[in-house]
Amino acid sequence: MTRIRSDIAFTPTVKAIQTAKGSRASYARMEAGSGWRGEVTPDLAEFIANLDMFYLGTANAAGQPYIQYRGGPRGFLKVVDHKTLGFADFGGNRQYISVGNLSENPQAFIFLIDYVNSRRIKLWGTAKVVEDDDALLAELADPEYPGRPERAILFTIEAWDVNCPQHIHKRALVEAYE
Repeated sequence: MTRIRSDIAFTPTVKAIQTAKGSRASYARMEAGSGWRGEVTPDLAEFIANLDMFYLGTANAAGQPYIQYRGGPRGFLKVVDHKTLGFADFGGNRQYISVGNLSENPQAFIFLIDYVNSRRIKLWGTAKVVEDDDALLAELADPEYPGRPERAILFTIEAWDVNCPQHIHKRALVEAYE
């Protein structure tokens, strides 16, 4: 059986539940048509460039999930190439849970949300921590932002999908620094 991009989330168990709940036929049509994307499109690049935060999901080797808010200047999550996103990882609470998880399990998830315009995008892929690469950090960091980058994180896209806007509560954007 040919693997399709949405299989990353629509496992056989998920598909069975979709069938039982009556939504599988519409997702099968989506999969037969354009389906989910596997690389950066101009629309995705524009969406990313306007965000100043996202959520990064990782899991340790035992499968215990962890999600962390990542914030920075608008556009700090950058398109590196047609399959790769990257960001400068700023110093924080020094727990290093995401860094540790990625050292033993590269599977990762990025959840992008624009609260102002009620838009969200889900990205599945793999991520890696890049230490001691000054050229990469210079490419990813914003010298005007007060946070100090400690390392870079690169995310390779396997699949992404636009999520429905239903139930997104409006939030006002307040610029974090001038």
